Order: sequence, then structure tokens, then C-alpha cells
Amino acid sequence: MLELKNITKKYGDLSILNDISLQIEKGEIVSILGPSGSGKTTLLNIILGITDVTDGRILYDGEDITNVPLEKRGFNIVFQDYALFPNLTAYGNIVYGLRNKPDISTKKDVDDLVKLLGLEEHLEKKIDQLSGGQKQRVALARTMVMKPKILLLDEPLSALDGVIKESIKDKIKEIAREYSLTTIIVTHDPEEALTLSDKVLIIDGGRIAQYGTPGEIVHTPANNFVENFILNQLEIKRSNIFDLFGRKVS
Repeated sequence: MLELKNITKKYGDLSILNDISLQIEKGEIVSILGPSGSGKTTLLNIILGITDVTDGRILYDGEDITNVPLEKRGFNIVFQDYALFPNLTAYGNIVYGLRNKPDISTKKDVDDLVKLLGLEEHLEKKIDQLSGGQKQRVALARTMVMKPKILLLDEPLSALDGVIKESIKDKIKEIAREYSLTTIIVTHDPEEALTLSDKVLIIDGGRIAQYGTPGEIVHTPANNFVENFILNQLEIKRSNIFDLFGRKVS
């Protein structure tokens, strides 16, 4: 569905991404994982269409969209800070994009999405009356009513913890299944990537260190960087994660 071919991004002599090639199938959840400065956000912005490539091609359903502008790609993003309008209610935020494109979603579409995300009792609240998890669900709903071809999420769980974090993870997976929606997530958290995604792309210094299923990455890390990065970042949580995929860690 989405294919990146030899994507390279440079700013002058500074190379950010080097020869990134991968395929993402329809309905898959893929996390882009890596340390700070690895190029993961740049890659997300290239897919979205707000950053140009220096070299390489982007194909969507076989069509070359490398030079297609953001507004014509039909992809949409939920930003890390939600970017909600504080002067509007939750419902006003959800339907805001329909002002200019009212035919994209019907009232039933909106109502079904509100129900799926469990937002019925929060629709008339202003944004400052909502919890972090509720804001994240409103941001998801606002993006979903526009029926994006691909959903992009920038650190969607970074401001959440505990039960709320797990709830949003479940909602993201439920949305991807319900709408067969290809979902691409940037995260710095290996636990998040391994438990949320169908596949994980690990980037190191602008290059692909490994691209595979969570089980493949846990059982057969491609190199020392992948293994050390996963272990070091998971810290005391690593035993639970590795047990989840059937591999013991001392």
C-alpha cells in the first residue's frame, strides 16, 4: 500500500536519512522507533508531505506521490500536543474539519466514531475540562472524521501513563482494525512499539537497523545496536516485554 524506495534526506552536507526502503501493507500498524536524532520524525514528515526528499520515491497503491503536496495526499496526523482548539467544545473540535468538507463524513459516521472512542459524555466539555486521555481521543476522532488514507501519530502516548495509556493503545488498535486503517506511529518507547504494532522500524543514524515484527525483533535482533537499544530503553520493564514474546531475560 505504501512503499518507500531509497529515501534520502540531506540538509546541505548533513545527512538525516540514508537509503530508507520499506513496504507497509493496508491496515498495518507500524511504529518508527529510534533514539533522539535518529531521523524518525523527519521520516514521518516526509510521508505526510511537509518535508521534501533529497532522493528516492514514495509510492501509494503503486502511484508515485513523491512530489504530491500534503493537502492532496489524503494522509492525516495527530500531533504530540493534540493541537486542539481551546475555545471549542470537544464536539466542535471533532467536526471542525467538516466545515470545509461536509460530505466526507455523515452524522452517523461521527456518532459511530464518538461511540467507538467512548466520548459521548464529554462532547459538550471545553478542552481544558478534559483529561490527557480524553484530549487524545478527541484528537483521534477529529482526524478520523476526515477519513484519512493513512493515520500518522507523533508520540501519541508520551504524555500519558498507567491505565489511560493502555486504554489509548487499545483504541488505536481498535480503530486500525475497524477501519482497516494503515497507521504509522513515531515513538521513542520500545515497550510502546513492541506491544502496539504489527511491525517496528528501528532507525539508527538515519539508516534502517531492523524492520520486522515485534517477535522477530525480540527473538532475532539484527545487530548489537538493536539488542542493546531495546534492552537499555526498557530498563526494569524488559522482563515483562520479553516474557510476552516468549524469551527470558536475566
